[in-house]
Amino acid sequence: MRRMAVEGGYRKPNTSKKHPGHKVYPYLLGELKIDRANQVWAADITYVPMACGWVYLCAIVDWASRRVLSHRVSISMDAAFCVEALQEALAKYGKPEIFNTDQGSQFTSEAFTEPLKARGVAISMDGKGAWRDNVFVERLWRSVKYEEVYLRAYDSVSEARASIGRYLNFYNGRRPHSSLDDATPDQAYFNPLPIRLAA
Repeated sequence: MRRMAVEGGYRKPNTSKKHPGHKVYPYLLGELKIDRANQVWAADITYVPMACGWVYLCAIVDWASRRVLSHRVSISMDAAFCVEALQEALAKYGKPEIFNTDQGSQFTSEAFTEPLKARGVAISMDGKGAWRDNVFVERLWRSVKYEEVYLRAYDSVSEARASIGRYLNFYNGRRPHSSLDDATPDQAYFNPLPIRLAA
């Protein structure tokens, strides 16, 4: 497989490196019933392979509707592209009551937490190694990888950025979710009806 440059589709470098000097916040979602838009937002980063090399994708997701509120693609793992995605989501959609992330250094940085604290948003962080704490973003990554990324071999960062953007527009506007009673994330976010939210 190595000689043929064939490799399995699995998670690559760890995208959740903790910074020893950054504050970590407690997890607030344990027993919380999440059933309305803008109640909880979540963010995460995933690794995206290309034909040569890779990029990183950060997304801000509304937990109840599963809607991707903003995203950024970057060639580096610094906090800047996550902060850009956060600023766009806040500018377009207001603010959530709670914002949940993992303990990665991008999300524990002051550049990321200060805009949330300034708006009175409660900050929540997953337990160490507890991927289930942010399961809806993990499910988004599975959809992005298997319905978009693994079907293509992006030749450039700009191609990856454009193609992922098109997919996320499709994901929000046209892809029904069984967990939303077959509504799309756009429908669940903008026209909230009594929807059965599956775990």
